[in-house]
Amino acid sequence: MEIGFLGLGIMGKAMAMNLLKHGFKVTVWNRTLSKCDELVEHGASMGETPAQVIKKCKYTIAMLSDPCAALSVVFDKDGVLEQICEGKGYIDMSTVDAETSLKINQAITGKGGRFVEGPVSGSKKPAEDGQLIILAAGDKSLFDETVPAFDVLGKKSFYLGQVGNGAKMKLVVNMVMGSMMNAFSEGLVLADKSGLSSDTLLDILDLGAMTNPMFKGKGPSMNKSSYPPAFPLKHQQKDMRLALALGDENAVSMPVAAAANEAFKKARSMGLGDLDFSAVIEAVKFSRE
Repeated sequence: MEIGFLGLGIMGKAMAMNLLKHGFKVTVWNRTLSKCDELVEHGASMGETPAQVIKKCKYTIAMLSDPCAALSVVFDKDGVLEQICEGKGYIDMSTVDAETSLKINQAITGKGGRFVEGPVSGSKKPAEDGQLIILAAGDKSLFDETVPAFDVLGKKSFYLGQVGNGAKMKLVVNMVMGSMMNAFSEGLVLADKSGLSSDTLLDILDLGAMTNPMFKGKGPSMNKSSYPPAFPLKHQQKDMRLALALGDENAVSMPVAAAANEAFKKARSMGLGDLDFSAVIEAVKFSRE
């Protein structure tokens, strides 16, 4: 199977590399073309534009940073729409709002193509290990045909029905994750300021009902004020904002998520947007100084 791949950031690069390692033919594109070099060294082909990739490949995956980037790749000059047609499938795995997914779906299907949204739960390490959780919705036949690729990229693929459901589910998941990370940060800072060992707090949490991979994986680095970006904080804050908008749309009161969003915004204003989202703890520390 030949797959096109648009977007080689932290996630996209790892995902495209996994496809290559598992024998897929992959043609890659990134806005900064030099980011394609490492993939080309491992056997990928490179397209000069998204349109070139679409023209060459029956199936193309996109993994882009935000709704603006997702729309740009589709609608701009030399974009996806210039070559998408009957017989081709487009799978957007970016985290966007449902409105963006619906707009892309309408454009793709209007040209005769098929569309699946497939945002993922998981960050850099799960992407590298092929352990993502794929939240797909849209054209069921396209989903079924691309399951072999999804099986390489993730440990489980969920088909959620109509376009928009994948985007909504991803925003709910990331809203919960961001709220948990903010509460976790407050706990670590509170323990430290109360004269307790935050390392001991990690041990206690890991032995109880609240144990989870995020606390276990992020906690030790957070205690060392180290935040190598697996999931950049600016993207987490974007997802909190989109989730809160979804809450407004459905008249759901979300005060915990709203408070967490303020902490992530504060961290962005402190210049921490490109660090891991666990760097939100620095905003919690700042608020207590």
